[in-house]
Amino acid sequence: MPQSSPPPPSLEQLARYAELFNRSLTLQYFGARVSFPDGERVEIRLDQIRPEQRGGLGTSAVNGGVLAALFDFAIGVTPALIDPTRRSATMQLSMMFQRPVQGNSLRVEAWVNSAARSVLFSTAILRDSQGNECARCQGVVRTTQLAWESGESPAI
Repeated sequence: MPQSSPPPPSLEQLARYAELFNRSLTLQYFGARVSFPDGERVEIRLDQIRPEQRGGLGTSAVNGGVLAALFDFAIGVTPALIDPTRRSATMQLSMMFQRPVQGNSLRVEAWVNSAARSVLFSTAILRDSQGNECARCQGVVRTTQLAWESGESPAI
């Protein structure tokens, strides 16, 4: 008999996951916030780009390493859209930087393209404060049957 997949997480479960993750020292240090606006997308916001996050191309553009870290985070969180209780890890990222990220804020939006039992494929788009698409990412994430140590989120 085929194994049925669990129902998608509720908006309340995703909000709790985001709340716990947003408490993490990593996100606080980075100045980023995660949310799940509709249960089908992950949104990462950097509402105030700091001076130390700039320097791409020797200009005031956001540094590519910062953008790569945000993509890793966004793609790495997409398994929560399927099951926020299971451990996961980013396996592969392929990024395309299209234009410098200027302005004082940015937003990354990510979603799952397809998922198998232990691997999923996701896409993310990074937009500047004007809404211009500046970069795009494809990623592969490995999921396990193991629960997060805290039982709720990787953030604790």
